[in-house]
Amino acid sequence: MEISEKIAAIRDHFNLNNFSFSKKIGVTGTTVDSIINGRPQADGSRKKTKPGYDVLSSIIDVFDINPEYLFGKSDKMLQSESAQNQTYSGIPQVVSVNPSGNENVIYVPIQARAGYLNGYGDSNYIEQLPSFNMPHLNNGTFRCFEVQGNSMVRTFFDGDLVFGKYVENLYDIKDGRIYVIVSKNDGIVLKRVINRIKERGKLILKSDNKDGNYPTYTINVDEIMEVWYVTMFASKQMPEPIDVYDRLHDLESKVVELEEQISRKN
Repeated sequence: MEISEKIAAIRDHFNLNNFSFSKKIGVTGTTVDSIINGRPQADGSRKKTKPGYDVLSSIIDVFDINPEYLFGKSDKMLQSESAQNQTYSGIPQVVSVNPSGNENVIYVPIQARAGYLNGYGDSNYIEQLPSFNMPHLNNGTFRCFEVQGNSMVRTFFDGDLVFGKYVENLYDIKDGRIYVIVSKNDGIVLKRVINRIKERGKLILKSDNKDGNYPTYTINVDEIMEVWYVTMFASKQMPEPIDVYDRLHDLESKVVELEEQISRKN
């Protein structure tokens, strides 16, 4: 469909004529007619006018239209349809099961990330990845991802392992929690997430590292292939010994001794 036909389809979807449609988007009826039907030419034909940015922007905002519908990248007209009819699968495409019938945790190391993007739905590829069983990780499908980079420093470090539970419904993503997002354009990322799928068809991804090198950004729902809610992690960063309690005990003892000395002198 040409863009003029798509605009006509939007007009018809809302049971409007050219004049009432033009009033909704703030242009003249002649403008809409020239876009949809075309302007008469000297040879008797009609030449359609290409809609400008302002017209398209107004149509998108006023009628909550999915921009990718207008530009031929989606057959979902409404933004709400685009979010609700997502291609995201409610179950992982491939799982690993041990001889007892229990699901294994599949481990995705850093060196396997590139292959995972192409093979996350390929059972032969998944079978080649390391897998293991953890009895206390049940009631769901879990993946183990090795952390790469420093974008989540303060919470996770390069080389840490995070265990994620598969998110069956993107609307269940909770604001402020940490997820592994597998997407077409950004690959595998570990981020703190703000869910704006219902309102805007997007997730907002934030880093815990605040040094300025990891800006917040958004990802469209149709780019998302998998989401894993981080429920547990393992770190090679051993904390330094903390002797706060010992110091408090020493300080408390000295205070008591000082009080006793003062008391004796009095």
